[in-house]
Amino acid sequence: MGESLTMKILREHLMSATETMKPGEEILVKIDHTLTQDATGTMAYLQFEAMGIGQVKTRVSVSYVDHNTLQTGYENMDDHVFLQTFAQKHGVYFSRPGNGICHQVHLERFSEPGYILLGSDSHTPTSGGAGMLAIGAGGLDVAVAMAGGPFGMPMPKIVGVKLTGKRQPWVAAKDVILEMLRRLSVKGGVGNIFEYHGDGINDLTVPERATICNMGAELGATTSVFPSDGITQAFLKKQGRENAWRELLPDADATYDELIEIDLSTLEPMIAQPHMPDNVTTVRSLAGLKLDQVCIGSCTNSSFHDLAIAGHVLKGKRVAPNVSMTLTPGSRQVFATIARDGILADIISAGARILEAACGPCIGMGQAPRSGGISLRSFNRNFEGRSGTPDAKVYLCSPETAAVSALTGVLTDPRDFGEYVAQKEPERYNVDDEGMILPPAENPESIEVVRGPNIKPLPQRGPLEEEIAGKVLLKVGDNITTDHIMPAGSKILPLRSNIPAISEFVFVRIDPQFPARAKANGGGIIIAGSNYGQGSSREHAALAPMYLGVKAIIAKSFARIHRANLINFGILPLIFSNEGDYDSLNPDDELIIKDVRTQLEKGSTIQIETKAGKALTVSCEVSPRQRDIIFSGGLLNHVKNGVSNGSQSIEDAALHLATSTMVSSNGQFRPGRPKKEEVSV
Repeated sequence: MGESLTMKILREHLMSATETMKPGEEILVKIDHTLTQDATGTMAYLQFEAMGIGQVKTRVSVSYVDHNTLQTGYENMDDHVFLQTFAQKHGVYFSRPGNGICHQVHLERFSEPGYILLGSDSHTPTSGGAGMLAIGAGGLDVAVAMAGGPFGMPMPKIVGVKLTGKRQPWVAAKDVILEMLRRLSVKGGVGNIFEYHGDGINDLTVPERATICNMGAELGATTSVFPSDGITQAFLKKQGRENAWRELLPDADATYDELIEIDLSTLEPMIAQPHMPDNVTTVRSLAGLKLDQVCIGSCTNSSFHDLAIAGHVLKGKRVAPNVSMTLTPGSRQVFATIARDGILADIISAGARILEAACGPCIGMGQAPRSGGISLRSFNRNFEGRSGTPDAKVYLCSPETAAVSALTGVLTDPRDFGEYVAQKEPERYNVDDEGMILPPAENPESIEVVRGPNIKPLPQRGPLEEEIAGKVLLKVGDNITTDHIMPAGSKILPLRSNIPAISEFVFVRIDPQFPARAKANGGGIIIAGSNYGQGSSREHAALAPMYLGVKAIIAKSFARIHRANLINFGILPLIFSNEGDYDSLNPDDELIIKDVRTQLEKGSTIQIETKAGKALTVSCEVSPRQRDIIFSGGLLNHVKNGVSNGSQSIEDAALHLATSTMVSSNGQFRPGRPKKEEVSV
């Protein structure tokens, strides 16, 4: 039987030829690209620095500034200077503030079919639209990859998504992924890689494919990927990077662990209702809903096509007086291209507010809706309070639906607007990297890394204790997001490089007294429902609780990235063997896990006692490598211990990278030009 594209790429990147690649069993893969952004990057680079590695060992690593660009104090700018000087010194490309959102820029200027990208942002899968396996992870995993180490993950199930037919006018790529969320839910993709194939993919440009891959993160998926075909080649040619293209297709008789089929011709405009991306219905069913705000942008929908369709709708018209409309280009390239082609003038004339090429309102960094307001957004997440207004109601839709609704002032099915005019990609994008993507310094030894006063030392914990005892500090329900655990927004994001300060905001949206109670009790344990930790890759949602003394999370199930982050920071991710035990536990119950190291060495079953004498059974399903990480008190300790005792955990991985046929050292990478290599899948 033939192989899927995903299997081909994974097999070529395995650290060991003896790995079985059975779903659920851990595999280790070598990483070609990494990306960080400024909300996660400072911590990731502090972690890289703590490993004692001089230069990054990846094919290419890029540091982007796109999250913390609202400079109301010195903190964000200090981080930007640290990131720029660190990048110069340690072999990392630096995308300056204003150059764009990391996922959009990486797709445009760095994506390479067949390579694996690891990014410290959950929407890293965006580059799957160009045939990469692009995976979101915590910053510490990315730091280890930059140091030459492997990335470990349970072998995902590979789910084939067969697309057939063609979309009807006004039906967008966003509607495809919203249909996936309607069918599968925010938990439906956990442990899966979605591989899109079938004749229907010919109806989707690379930026449209990227939209689908981007929001695959909301399914909980490991990643999503499209083949690299003639459409991919045409996109890279328009970027001046045709030599980065190679054809990568699944075998004609490829098999998948599961198969989903979507007839694109049957889809209609869709919308996600508050407060989850899977609360999906048709736009038609909610038509007439009065709006206060409309926002087009984010890493999901800020490509040239997305802004061009908005310009087509708005041209010669005015935004409704009851609506505040914003538009965010995904990159400086997109910004320049719509300006060159006259689209920007049409948008401005209609009354839309133009924001800089950055994440902005998607992460609560400005443009918060009014109290109780209704905001229609082409973004990827609508978690409660994420917009910056606790009682706002955020709906997610396509740019087509958003633009038409901005004119009418109420939610409107775009099919009622009139004739649809397909927006073609330009013959060539406005390519200009000069001065905005800075290459590493040629003399790194001369660079001094600049650290502002908000950049605090990296907190670490010691090895796992023989006994864990503590109170239940908090009990939460299902689908708790990383926004619940460690909020974003303009007040909190500037503290990302200051763990003592940012820890004061852990769980404050659920319980404002949580940080004080955790410190007063010397830490403790958290009880949770299903899909705990869904959402972003922010490792601060594990790192800050660790700093407060949280030793274990007992949940019905975990989201993939957050579970990995808990392990990376030495927090036990425990799962109820009997979900009924969830109901029996309450805040302030005292729990004891005796001989925890011995229990983990014997297997996955862990016995917990309550002070009242009740016995609970939980499981801790970890690989031997992950168990050793927990024993060390986290991944950074594990790596440093391996280097210091001669087991060469990092050096051995670096050797694999250096000697692999996938990556050679001749030629220097530049945006728009790959290294001169023989690369095959």
